[in-house]
Amino acid sequence: LAVPNLGFKLYCLSVMTLVAATYTVALRYTRTISTEDMYFSTTAVCLAEVVKLLVSLGMLTKESGSINRLKNAVVENIFNPKELLKLSVPSIVYAIQNNMAFVALSNLDAAVYQVTYQLKIPCTALCTVFMLNRSLSRLQWFSIFMLCSGVILVQWKPAEATKVQVEQNPFVGFVAVAIAVLCSGFAGVYFEKVLKSSDTSLWVRNIQMYLSGILITLVGVYMNDGEKVLEKGFFFGYTPWVCFVVFLASVGGLYTSVVVKYTDNIMKGFSAALAIVLSTIASVMLFGLQITIAFASGALLVCVSIYLYGLPKQDTSRLSQLDKNTETESKQKLIAV
Repeated sequence: LAVPNLGFKLYCLSVMTLVAATYTVALRYTRTISTEDMYFSTTAVCLAEVVKLLVSLGMLTKESGSINRLKNAVVENIFNPKELLKLSVPSIVYAIQNNMAFVALSNLDAAVYQVTYQLKIPCTALCTVFMLNRSLSRLQWFSIFMLCSGVILVQWKPAEATKVQVEQNPFVGFVAVAIAVLCSGFAGVYFEKVLKSSDTSLWVRNIQMYLSGILITLVGVYMNDGEKVLEKGFFFGYTPWVCFVVFLASVGGLYTSVVVKYTDNIMKGFSAALAIVLSTIASVMLFGLQITIAFASGALLVCVSIYLYGLPKQDTSRLSQLDKNTETESKQKLIAV
C-alpha cells in the first residue's frame, strides 16, 4: 500500500477535528432538550459501534475486489481467535477507562477532574516513546505540555459549592484518574502499534476491534439501562438529531483509526484539543456560553502548540556531520594551497 501524501493526512485530521467538534455540540443539544422521551446513551454508543462495523465490512469488500479474497481475509484474520484477542485489548482498556472516569467524577469536583485528566496528553507521548521507540524533540515536548495547559484553561470551570453534600474520597478519585490516564495513553498507542506492525488491512483491524466493542457496549446497555430498554425498546427516544449524533460518532471513529494509522496518537490528541476549542466557540453562538479570559488564553495556547509541534525537527547529528565534512574539505584546500 502506498503511503498517503501530506494532503490526505491533513484532510483526515481536518475532517476528524470538525466531526469531533460538531459531535460535541450535537450531543449536548440532544441531552439538554427538555423532554420525557430521552434516549438511552448506552444504546447510541452500541449503535455507533454497529455502524462502524458495517462500514468497515463494506470498505474491506471494496478493498478485496473479489468474494474469494474477502472470504480469505475474514477466515484468516477476523475469525482468528489470536487476532481477535489482540484487538480486544484496547476495547477492554477503553471500557476500564470509562468506568474509572465515572469513579473519578463521583469522588472529585468536575474542575479538578478536568485538570488532572489532561495528563493523558503527556502520558500518550510517553507511551509513544517507550512502546514505539519514537523520539521527540525538546520543542515537541514543550508543545505537548503547552497543549495540556491550553486544554486545562479552555475547559476550566470554577468549583461551585453544592447544596447536596455527597460523601467523596479524593484519594480514590485521584487513583481512578491516574488509572484512566494510563488506560487512555496505553490503549491508543497499543492500537497504533498493532496497526503499524503488520501489513494487515486497516479495515480488518477495525472489524476485529468493533466486534469486541459491540460485545462490551451491549454489556454496558444491559448493566446500566437493561430494564428500561426491555420496557421501552432499544430505539426509544430516537429522533433525527439522535441519529445524526450516532452518524457523527461513527464517522469520527473511522477517521480516528485512519489518522492513527497514517499519523500518530499525539497528532490525534492535538486534533481533539482543537475540536474542544471549536465546539466551545459553537456553544457560545448556540447556547449563549460566555467566553472567559481563561478560555481565550487556553485557545491561544492550543493553537500555538499545534504550530510548534508541526515544525520539522532539526537533525542535529546530520548537521554536525556536514560541519565536520566542510571543515575537513577546508583544511585539505589550505594544505593544497
